[in-house]
Amino acid sequence: MIIIDSEPKSDVYWHLIDLAFDICDEFILVVRKEIDLNDKGKSVLEKLNPHLEEMKEQSKWAGTELACGRTAYVYHYHINPEAREIIKEVSNSLYAWVQQNFPEDLSFYKNGKPWLANIAHEKMSYILSENKSEIDRIVNIKGLEIRIK
Repeated sequence: MIIIDSEPKSDVYWHLIDLAFDICDEFILVVRKEIDLNDKGKSVLEKLNPHLEEMKEQSKWAGTELACGRTAYVYHYHINPEAREIIKEVSNSLYAWVQQNFPEDLSFYKNGKPWLANIAHEKMSYILSENKSEIDRIVNIKGLEIRIK
C-alpha cells in the first residue's frame, strides 16, 4: 500500500491523474443521497455522462463502507482521453472531490479492484499496487508525498 501523505494539487494532481488513466480501466464518482449536489457538481456529471458505464446504488466502494444499510449512487466511468481531460479541467486537487461542489471520492480501478482509493472529505488517499513499474512511476511523480507500507 502506498499512502499519500499530503494533498496532490496542481501539477502533482495532474500527473497522478495521468498515471491513473494510463494504468486503470475505470474510475468512479459518488453522490451521497443526504447531501445535495449543487449546479457545479451537476455540471461535472453532465460533462462526464458520455463516458458513463453504469450507475449503481452501493453501500461500499474504494476506501468507504457506509453503515446502517445506507447507500449512495456510485457512477462508474470508462477510462478514455476525453474523460481524462474533463477530470483534469474541472479540478486541480484530489481532495476537492467533495459534495456539494463535486461528486465525491474520485477513485480509480484496475481489473475490477481499487487502485487509487480517495476518501476526499477525510483528506485520505492511497494506492494499491504491487507492480514494480507502477510503483516506480508513482515514486517518480515530482512533489507527490508518499509512504510505502
